[in-house]
Parts: sequence; C-alpha cells; structure tokens
Amino acid sequence: MTSFWSNWVIILTVITIVGITWILFANRQRSGEEETTGHEYDGIEEYDNPLPAWWFAMFVLTIVWGIGYLAMYPGMGNFQGLLGWTQEKQHADEVAEADAKYRAMRDRYLALPVAEIAKDPKVMKMGMRIYGNNCSQCHGLDAGGAYGFPNLVDDDWLWGGSADAIKHSIVMGRQAAMPAWKDILGDDGIYEATEYVLSLNNRSADPEKAARGEKHYQSYCIACHGPEGKGNPAMGAPNLTNGIWLYGGTAEQIALTLRNGRNGKMPAFGQTLSEDKIHIVTAYIYGSSRQAR
Repeated sequence: MTSFWSNWVIILTVITIVGITWILFANRQRSGEEETTGHEYDGIEEYDNPLPAWWFAMFVLTIVWGIGYLAMYPGMGNFQGLLGWTQEKQHADEVAEADAKYRAMRDRYLALPVAEIAKDPKVMKMGMRIYGNNCSQCHGLDAGGAYGFPNLVDDDWLWGGSADAIKHSIVMGRQAAMPAWKDILGDDGIYEATEYVLSLNNRSADPEKAARGEKHYQSYCIACHGPEGKGNPAMGAPNLTNGIWLYGGTAEQIALTLRNGRNGKMPAFGQTLSEDKIHIVTAYIYGSSRQAR
C-alpha cells in the first residue's frame, strides 16, 4: 500500500473514532427529568435515558482497544506501527524459521549426487513443491510443457538432459537464438527450406523444393543443427528429425519459425533459489524425466 492510501485509511479511522467518542459522551447524560425521545407507539413513550454504566464501559473499552490496535499493528505503507510489525516482515521471519528448521536436512542432500537423491521419495516431494512454485507456470504442473515451453519429462533436451546440464539451465537460464531468415531466403526460400525440414522427418514433401531447400540448409542452418539435422545441445539447437516440435511441426508453423526466428528465454534462478533448493529441484526434474520413460 502506498503512503497516500496508508495515510488515507489512518485519517479516516481516526476521524471515525473521534466521532464515535463524541457521540458516546454527548449522550451520556440527559438534560431534564422524564425527558422522552418523542417516539410513541400504542400509548407507550420512549424515555431518553442514558446507556447503562456497564454498556457505556464496554463502548469505552472498545474505543481504547481500537486506538491501541491502530497505533501498534497497522503495518500500512511507511507507517509500521509502534511494534514495527508488517505482513512482509512476518512472512520473512517465518520463511527464515522454516529454512533454519530444514537446513540440516537440505545440506545433507546437497552433499549427495543428483542421480542418487532423485531416487529418494522425500526429495522428489520437496522438489515437486519447489517446481510447483517456480517452474509450473511455464512447463505445466505435470512438467509436460506447452507451446514454446519444453517438455521436461521426455528424452528430448535442447540444452542436454544430464544432471549438470539441467542444473546449469536452472542456475544460469537459457536464451534461444534462432535467427529470422525472411530477408535472406525470401518467401520462396522459406517454403523450400520448410520442405527440406519436412523431408528430414520422412514426411510428405515436394522433392524439387526439398532439394533446393537442402542447399539453403547447408548454407545457413548446418552450423547450429548439424549436417544431419540432429541438433546441438551446446547451442540449444533442436533436433529437426525426431518429430518433437517446440513451436509446432506443421508446414505453416515450421515456415513461421524460419521466417521470423525464435527467441524463447528461460529465466535464471541462481539469485532466486538457494543452492540446496536448486539441487533438489534438479533432482526432481532429472528423476521425473527418467520415471516417465
């Protein structure tokens, strides 16, 4: 909450408390004997008597409690109350307490290889929670991926599926660099290259266009995807022969990728997650990919 809205709430609350207090004490005593409120129903008049003492005292205690609560616990904006309490500070303290509680256990796992702890059900449960909080938004709750986001439970890895490669991806992040070829190849060249990529997957393709597309491939694509189109994990270049497509494998989608390029980005979690959490979530992804095979 910004300082403006913090002050707005505090001022309105103070005005309300002052107004209620004035009304309460202004009606504490009546001015004359046998004074009525002027209300009459069926011959019965309502006398203007003050509140009973015990009821009045309860109102006063409520007002005092409200003033104390406002002074001690608001935690709004720049004003944190006399106790200095805020939701953010309480959350940080609770997180620190939990980290201290489970530190010894996580340090024990950190000292073991990823492949070993990936077989431990407790590690997999912890890793699943870490994954759910940090990775599932892109890769899905089941790690099955989505359009533009890799499947983490199959055997196809853009940057390598070893424990070290997975951990490196998590710590450092990844940046794709598929260039756009529309200005170099033109529309005809894009369609010819598309036909060649289709032929690499033994799919129906125009032989003449595919032959011309192979020349384009040898000139512009071989450096990343390799002479046989098998890809290069060191560069994050995908395998073009296995029928697994991050952005779709129809002729139209392949042509779109060739025409405009791709620049998908995997964020780095090295500064967001602690080393032990990265180790555990790496084990979860590594173990999940092997259990699904």
